[in-house]
Amino acid sequence: MSRADNLRRALAQEAARIMAEHGVQDFLTAKRKAAERLGVTDVAAVLPKNREIEVALAEYQRLFGGEAHVEHLSAQRRAALAAMRRLSEFEPRLVGAVLSGTATEHSDVQLHLFADRAEAVTLRLMDFGIAHEVTERRVKLDAERVRPFPGVRFAVDDHSIEVTVFPADGIRQAPVSPVDGRPMRRATAFEVEALLGETLD
Repeated sequence: MSRADNLRRALAQEAARIMAEHGVQDFLTAKRKAAERLGVTDVAAVLPKNREIEVALAEYQRLFGGEAHVEHLSAQRRAALAAMRRLSEFEPRLVGAVLSGTATEHSDVQLHLFADRAEAVTLRLMDFGIAHEVTERRVKLDAERVRPFPGVRFAVDDHSIEVTVFPADGIRQAPVSPVDGRPMRRATAFEVEALLGETLD
């Protein structure tokens, strides 16, 4: 393994540790902090890919997270499922770190919802008496297009739920994953139940 490969691996591991221990959720921020910590100046040459950091994060959690990580991930997935059941009319999908299993205790639960009017989601939350804030999230649709989508943020059992609302036909094509640049994996409530080993109630 070359020196550059070793350095890139060390940076990926340090970025993963920073994400796990300090609640940094953005890959680029974690990379920069890791480079700073390790005194790496020629960052462009050795910067790890997001996918390498995700692999290192999964390894870190396997080695150091133990039972606490498993329990916290299950709690996040249960919170996701509760939110998905409440908002079932918007065909919710779980995405991101809570789905992939690399979520830290600081990670938001990320959901994609589908509605022609984002206000329909906020009205439904108001019907349920759920306090929330309206947000906006920039989403990479493909290699060329990044555009803002409306969203909402609320909590379920002290877990932060970050919702992005796509048009109804947005369910057909997933946006690009920030991890590997491929279409983002999306899971239905049924698939989340399977992950939790739950049965339909």
